Amino acid sequence: MKTDNNRSGIQVIDRLATLLETLVRNGGSASLKTLSAESGLHPSTAFRILSSAADNGLIDRVEGGQYRMGGKIMQWGCALQGGTNLPEVARPIMEWLRNKVEETVNLTLHEGDEVVYIERVTPRRMMRVEQVIGSHAPLHVTAVGKLMLGAAGRDAVKAYAARTGLPAYTDHTITSASKLWSETSRCHKQGYALDNEEAEIGVGCIGALIRNSAGAIVAGLSISAPVERRQVEEWVPLIQEAARRISERLHEAGIGRPKHD
Repeated sequence: MKTDNNRSGIQVIDRLATLLETLVRNGGSASLKTLSAESGLHPSTAFRILSSAADNGLIDRVEGGQYRMGGKIMQWGCALQGGTNLPEVARPIMEWLRNKVEETVNLTLHEGDEVVYIERVTPRRMMRVEQVIGSHAPLHVTAVGKLMLGAAGRDAVKAYAARTGLPAYTDHTITSASKLWSETSRCHKQGYALDNEEAEIGVGCIGALIRNSAGAIVAGLSISAPVERRQVEEWVPLIQEAARRISERLHEAGIGRPKHD
């Protein structure tokens, strides 16, 4: 932890920055005990700062007393160069995809060991699968998360498995590190991934990645549907086309290009 003497001198901002840095080092989620110990802050001080940050959307407190990055930071993180905002760029194409498949379409970002949902478009019928904007899900139980793990490589998948323990959410969840690598590497090579009731019984997803003009992963796009209505062969080309269109729009907006003075 940096001391107050070599930081900005605005103590509460310095301390909040330290807490955020500690969250990042812990994969995006940590307990108050961990945050206090690793930041060097007294638990009551850390709690007050985290509570205020949560009131402003910078921090989320989740089950088990864990803290993680808040939805507002995720929204700021996807505010792109030149005033272009990722959800704004993606939404018309997400609506096009929604109209093609008549199911929910989600936009997600990678945050630590999870994906966070930052935008969605839903079908007009009442019976539908719906992810809450700002909600999180572990990488290994989501279609997009599998692609992100596959792109990160074998060592990253192994480290993720060791760090998280690969908790099971349903009987279909992958809980073996070797099986996870086999699955995620295959998904990465084929350019799409499936969630086969691995996060929630009855729900099946299809995911694809969105990249910027430099080829870096920017976000994930997914279709969520009741598993009995999911049409893999028909929908895979559609979601890949939607991801390609969003990537092209990011390129047109200058995302990923080097900045020049």
